[in-house]
Amino acid sequence: MFTDNFPFFEYKKTVITARGHTFPLRVFPFYIKLLKGRMPSCIKLEIETGKGKLMGARIFIIEDVSEIANLIAMYLSKAGMDALSFGTAEAALEKLRSDPPPDLVILDLNLPGMSGFEFLEKFRSEYKTTIPVVIVSARDADEDIIKTLGFGADEFVTKPFSPRVLVARVQANLRRQAATEAAAEETISFGTYTLLLNSCVLKEGAQKIALSAKEYAVLEYLVKHAGESLSPEKIYADVWKAQYGDITAVAVYIQRLRKKIEKDPSNPEFIKTVFGLGYCFSKESIASRQGAKKDA
Repeated sequence: MFTDNFPFFEYKKTVITARGHTFPLRVFPFYIKLLKGRMPSCIKLEIETGKGKLMGARIFIIEDVSEIANLIAMYLSKAGMDALSFGTAEAALEKLRSDPPPDLVILDLNLPGMSGFEFLEKFRSEYKTTIPVVIVSARDADEDIIKTLGFGADEFVTKPFSPRVLVARVQANLRRQAATEAAAEETISFGTYTLLLNSCVLKEGAQKIALSAKEYAVLEYLVKHAGESLSPEKIYADVWKAQYGDITAVAVYIQRLRKKIEKDPSNPEFIKTVFGLGYCFSKESIASRQGAKKDA
């Protein structure tokens, strides 16, 4: 089904064949470890790729066929990337709600439940993100390709595909994304931290601080309104986009943020409590802002 264009190494359904020996996909990584210095040169090259800025890139694989997802994940891992697989679009969306966003998404179109088309439309409209999305699908009709690109996909790869070529396309998209963000990133700095508003990331120096999507949204809102006293009701209405709900969620997220960015959460430097009213982000802590002007 998939070939790597080498006569002694190919993937067929649930097995991998290397130099005449057949192994189930799930045990192939252990075979590589056993080979060590005796590995075929092309496999060794795959393990040694991925050095530099793309190392550690976080990739979501949304694919319901586990053999295909495992194959893609294996190649990404050998290229130095961190791959997370999801059998449904709903599972990926749930992860997005609790964890930092990925650096790139690999998406199948024919999924159980929510389709790849629906996920892509929701991902682009709700998260307002420029994170690259690479479609990998057996649907190769012009209408399908045009539709996904119109919804915001960055690349369309048809099945069957070469895993090595897919990895190369992923790396190319990551390089383009990094260059775009570096040229156009809007930032706000406070203390030793920097908010990257375009890519929805918080950094301390070169280190990313792990924030869930909602934690980031609350922090960005507070920082953009630094110096203003904000009630929990106001924060909830503007961040959750709802007039009614569990207002205590605001206090929970404030507590989580303080644990992550304050040296002493009980005596906060940045997110201060305004007794009887709510919260205020310290305006004095804002060191600089680059890019677009502050929102009205």
